[in-house]
Amino acid sequence: MDAKTALIVGVGSGLSASLARLFTKQGLQVALASRNPDRLAGLAAETAAATFACEATEPEEVAALFDVVVATQGVPDIVVYNASARARGPVETLDPTEVARAIAVGGYGGFLVAQQAARVMLPRGSGAILLTGASASVKGYPNSSAFAMAKFALRGLAQSLARELSPKGIHVAHFVIDGGIRSATRTEPAEAPDSMLDPDAIAAAYWQVAMQPRSAWTWEMELRPWVERF
Repeated sequence: MDAKTALIVGVGSGLSASLARLFTKQGLQVALASRNPDRLAGLAAETAAATFACEATEPEEVAALFDVVVATQGVPDIVVYNASARARGPVETLDPTEVARAIAVGGYGGFLVAQQAARVMLPRGSGAILLTGASASVKGYPNSSAFAMAKFALRGLAQSLARELSPKGIHVAHFVIDGGIRSATRTEPAEAPDSMLDPDAIAAAYWQVAMQPRSAWTWEMELRPWVERF
């Protein structure tokens, strides 16, 4: 795929920022969407990206986001969904409202973004939709039932859409990020180097999948540090 444009939904300072920098380095025009786009000013200046406000769980806002991105930058060649929310704690104490929010952001928001991406990509017959999962996509952990429900839903969406859209030229891929992601505020101990995932390395894997020849597509990739148990 000769990619020229990318849209990242659910942008923060970690993986999404690494993706934005890599896409820009590869010559793509990048659009960044977040509930709080004002926080993206530094990243936008660094990458010459356009920023947009979007609540990923609201159908009208997601549709409007794609309308303005298509109008200003063209149909995105790559769409990344990287939004998530968590509700932690024992099942008997979880706030149902927070659980509903976690499931909505992690699963339903992914559906809304993938739906709009498919609608604009299908007439052209090409594009990549990349969805960010986690260890919880395949393993439900104690005190993390809400996150597991959300990530299981996103993985099911990815698997279904890969089977539905691949024959129509749209590459759908899900990434199981199995381990902690390194950041400025979350670093690995000196005695355990490379025990966390480098966000730049994750971004490189996303790019590699997006650029796969269609004769050898993958629908899912698992990424973990070399010391992570699985």
